Amino acid sequence: MKNLILIRHAKSSWEAPLHDKDRPLTSQGMQNAHLVSSHIAKVLPKTYTIWSSTAERATETAIIFAQNINFPLESIIYKDELYTFDERKLEKIIKLESNGNDNIIIFGHNEAITNFVNKFGDVYIDNVPTAGFVHIEFDNESWDSISNGQTKKTVFPRDLK
Repeated sequence: MKNLILIRHAKSSWEAPLHDKDRPLTSQGMQNAHLVSSHIAKVLPKTYTIWSSTAERATETAIIFAQNINFPLESIIYKDELYTFDERKLEKIIKLESNGNDNIIIFGHNEAITNFVNKFGDVYIDNVPTAGFVHIEFDNESWDSISNGQTKKTVFPRDLK
């Protein structure tokens, strides 16, 4: 059994003249990251690995979630290749994971996340919103063979307000 949790980074700012990768979270983004992360601890697997895109907005979101679920910040794995908007690239990264790791939480970006959850989950989601959480369970023993997962849980900021 493999469990994959995809979390889209929280709302980021376009105000400062920065490269896309350097954009930070807005105050609303920070609030939504805290809101969603405070509602997911009880649905997480007992053990898991956290991966994050190296984009500032994704790393900030991962840190907020990690703090609220008591995950050691130094154990977050930052992957440059997760700075992608392409679900095929995201799929390739996930399918290369070792099979000893059954539960992964990924902080990343759209369109990759929405397209991935619609390809592999069994619930259509028009758009995974910023700070959105989607848990998909796969009845597989290896990451490279995942397909047709079951969408176990979604948590979106709008559902908690």
